[in-house]
Amino acid sequence: MVSLTEMLVFGGVVILVFGATQIPKLARSLGEGLKEFKKALRESRDGENKDAEAEAEEHGKEAGGEP
Repeated sequence: MVSLTEMLVFGGVVILVFGATQIPKLARSLGEGLKEFKKALRESRDGENKDAEAEAEEHGKEAGGEP
């Protein structure tokens, strides 16, 4: 478990290394990257669902059942 003191020290080191003006830019870039990752993951999952639905429909037609 991370204590409050450790978080404050980490925050201080980050400010010293990157500078106070760069932190908002870094956070914005990280947020945009995470947004893109979630979007790609969602599109991938939707594509797999559509493929599974199409495959199930094909199997239904082959068996003579209703799609």
